[in-house]
This record gives sequence, structure tokens and C-alpha cells, in this order.
Amino acid sequence: MNHHNRLPHLLVIGGGFAGLWATRVLAGAPLRITLLDRSNHHLFQPLLYQVATAGLSAPDIAAPLRHILRRQRNVEVRLGEATSIDPARRQVVLADGTALDFDYLLLASGATHAYFGNDHWAGHAPGLKSLDDALHLRRRLLLAFERAEACTDPGERAAWLSFAIVGGGPTGVELAGTLAEIARHTLKDEFRHIDPASARVRLVEAGPRVLASFPEELSHRARRQLEKLGVEVSTGVPVTAIDGAGYRLGDVFVPARTVVWAAGVAASPLARSLGVPLDRAGRVPVEPDLSVPGQPHVFVAGDLAAVKQANGAAVPGVAPAAKQMGRHVAVAIRARLQGANARPFRYRDFGNLATIGRMAAVVDLHGFKLSGLLAWWFWLAAHVFFLIGFRNRLVVLLNWAWAYWSYQRAARIILGKGGDGERPPAKPE
Repeated sequence: MNHHNRLPHLLVIGGGFAGLWATRVLAGAPLRITLLDRSNHHLFQPLLYQVATAGLSAPDIAAPLRHILRRQRNVEVRLGEATSIDPARRQVVLADGTALDFDYLLLASGATHAYFGNDHWAGHAPGLKSLDDALHLRRRLLLAFERAEACTDPGERAAWLSFAIVGGGPTGVELAGTLAEIARHTLKDEFRHIDPASARVRLVEAGPRVLASFPEELSHRARRQLEKLGVEVSTGVPVTAIDGAGYRLGDVFVPARTVVWAAGVAASPLARSLGVPLDRAGRVPVEPDLSVPGQPHVFVAGDLAAVKQANGAAVPGVAPAAKQMGRHVAVAIRARLQGANARPFRYRDFGNLATIGRMAAVVDLHGFKLSGLLAWWFWLAAHVFFLIGFRNRLVVLLNWAWAYWSYQRAARIILGKGGDGERPPAKPE
């Protein structure tokens, strides 16, 4: 038995910001690390909507985990899906029936879409969490214009040209603004029977304002910028039904062939097998060092962890928070290896950013507020800086510069076969 196999084994579930950052910080630690993920890539999720709206292609915002970690000798990457955790036996069971043992576990499997008890809406209103989601959504958006072009019935054509984004958080706002830009500018002069600019893009938020996590003043500016782009913003009335023909806003039915869900997330169901009480969203209320109550060898980070800040507010489900948690878990595990306890996790909030579309964004850095063009440049710099690989940064910058000057969106290729924008049925192997 070689020395490597005698080292304590850390199993990290999820190659997102929390899991990957923890793994990288533990590069020189006396540990065997297995990083388990359902997909083979790390995804820069804040730019997922750019793939969905054809501004960037998938490789611009994703990098293979094996490539990122190729020089880190204490890590093995494993492709697979964890289905349950047995904390007492220190084992994780995978979908293929195999089990992985661990000495330490970091659960960072993130969140998925939550339809607030209306899971039957999922087929009609896809969400945006993975590259598969983004490519599916891109296909639906582009196909809608194609279907409208081929329509002879005015009512049917209007329904194909009606788009609704449900949820006025950053993802919803970014999607709505970009979609309006595509309809008004990118597709101009490309169709013979329709005017893409007549497409109706509506952002629906059940609460009183969009971007509720931002100061009220920036919310109002964001709304004005969206309306200037041609987005109809509806607040204060919830969506009460969604089907293949459209959606119901309060009591009014709106025919729309493309509805996108950006309204809510639920924690990964893996947390249930830890056997500890979860919060309403299914997240794990963790100890101050991010370990699970009563299970000091199990840690939770990222969207799956329910963590309070010093002021009592919840730590938000954003990339910087997930990175900080991942880094903290790495420090805590190093401390455990030396028989010490880690200090409590402290979230450093660097502020809030959202882009609204071409040359418009809002930035809130603790009272320092920006909106419009300056905010857009700030947003662009921040996102390009945080992309993982240097190659990606350059490609993203070039693609963006081109899209900006020409209004063209390079990734406008419809991929895959299937019905009217529905997910194609899975073929038997």
C-alpha cells in the first residue's frame, strides 16, 4: 500500500465555484482529493444567459475540470452523480450503484430550478442552470422567430413572437434585456415576413420591483433602462399558470410560445440524506465553520449552505460567496488535519452587479452606485477578470467587442432536433 493511499480522503461533490475553489486551495495539502461532478466542466454561471442568447458559445464560459486541475497531483476528477450520502459510514452512493468512501466530505452540489410546487410548468418554462439548459433555451428562442416567419395566421404569429421571462432577479433582467436587443437589432432585415422588432418581451416579477436585492433607486433605474430597450416590465402580479399555449398573469391569459423561468431555485436534493433539519429552500443550516451540525467531517458550501452574515442577513447565492466558502472549507480542513478548529466563516460582500443589455447595467458597491454606460464597462471588466482561463478571457473580450460594434451574435446556430422547441425525446442507448 503506497503512502498516497494512506492519506486522508476528501470527497468534493460539485465542480462549481465552491467545490473548485476548495480543491485548488488544497493543492499542497496531505490529502487525496476526489472531485465528483455530473458534468466534465466548470461553468462560469454568471454568463450562462449569454450562451442562451447566442452572444457567446459554450466553450467561452466553460472549461474541462480535468484541464483546470491537470497539474494538481493530489486530485482525481470523477464523472458521476451522487444520489445519497451515508454520514455514519462515511460513504457516498453514486447513480451507477458504486460507493465512494471519504474521511472528509464537501457537499457543494448547488441549486436547481424551483417552480414553487408547480413542477408541471418545467416542460413549458425551462430554467437556466447548466450549459444544456442554455443550449436548449437558445434553440427555443431562435426557433420561435423561425416559426413566426413560417406562420400565416396573425394570432399564431403573435404568440410565437411573444416572450415572457418569469422572475425579476439578475438572471431575468439580463435575459430580458438581451432578448429585446436581439429582436430589435441583431435580427433586423433578416426575415421577409415578420419584423423581429415587433416581438413582445415581457419581464414578470411577482414582487413590487425588479432586482429586489439592489437599492430601490437602482431598481428604478434598471426598470427604466429595460423599458428603453423595449422590454415590458410587469411587477406586483404573479404568474398563476403556464402551459404550451402561454401563461396566466393574475386572471389574464397571455398567448406566448416561449416562457423562461428565472424565478426561484431550490437546493440540490442530496442535502436530504444528511439527516439534519433543512431550511425552507432545502439548504443546510451549517455551523460557523461551514460544517454540518453533529458531523464535523462534513462541510457544505455554495448555494446549498444556509449561512448568516454578522448582521443577520443571509449570505447570497452568488459566485463570490461560493468562492469564499470554498476557500474557507479548505482552510477548515487544513486546521482539522492539524488537530485545530477553524475560525468562523465571514462573508466579505464586494457589492452587487447586473447587466441590462447593450451599454446598460447597474452596480451597487456599498453605497457607491453606478448605472448606465459606466456600470456596463465595470460589469464587463469584473466578469472578464473572473473568468477561469486566460484563453477564455481573451476570447470573451473579442467576441463581446465584435457583438458590441456590429450588433451581431456569433453563436446563432440552431442545434439539435425535436419538436417546436421542446426538448427532444431521449433515444434508447
